[in-house]
Amino acid sequence: MNFREEINVGEPVLVDFWATWCGPCRMMNPVIEEVARECRVLKVNIDDDDGRNASVDCGISAVPTFIVFMNGKEQTRLIGVQKKESLLEAIRSANSAAIV
Repeated sequence: MNFREEINVGEPVLVDFWATWCGPCRMMNPVIEEVARECRVLKVNIDDDDGRNASVDCGISAVPTFIVFMNGKEQTRLIGVQKKESLLEAIRSANSAAIV
């Protein structure tokens, strides 16, 4: 499955653009795992070094970057270290947009 297919589903998709050399990315990993467990969201990790095509396609200029997609459309973009609550709110917002 390619990146566009992964994000074009009927539920929110949280895409985590990260890199192995990025300290803040490693720091966010447990938060992302917790968010994925707590709410109904498909989580996709894109290593910026390996997934360069998806990074370029989404205009990623810094890691970590988190994008919430709904039905293939970007709903929210958060750059840098984030609080768990910010990520949860972005996912809730995408769910609300899907209901309207």
